[in-house]
Amino acid sequence: QGQLVESGGGLVQPGGSLRLSCTASGRAFTCAAMAWYRQAPGKQRELVATITAGGMATYLDAVQGRCIISRDNGKATVYLQMTSLKPEDAAVYYCNGGYPVRSYWGQGTQVTVPS
Repeated sequence: QGQLVESGGGLVQPGGSLRLSCTASGRAFTCAAMAWYRQAPGKQRELVATITAGGMATYLDAVQGRCIISRDNGKATVYLQMTSLKPEDAAVYYCNGGYPVRSYWGQGTQVTVPS
């Protein structure tokens, strides 16, 4: 059964950068579509970025140009590189993925960007 473990969150000043990591267990990572979601207090969880098994990526309009999702199949890890962070990016970020459907979730990692 798959398991996703996120890391890399923290406190960063506006304009700063962070790289989130999500490491997967299980044998199907190379076939799995992966994604990052985020949820701020009082708001619905929203899809931030996705990446297919083949490496094609999509992004939430609000992070387009500031975030890059990538994957290292050898390490069974997906990354979210975030730059030019804004207070509105503050949230708990969740990794999501799986094969044939994205059915697994990580526990979340907190990103704090003070205003």
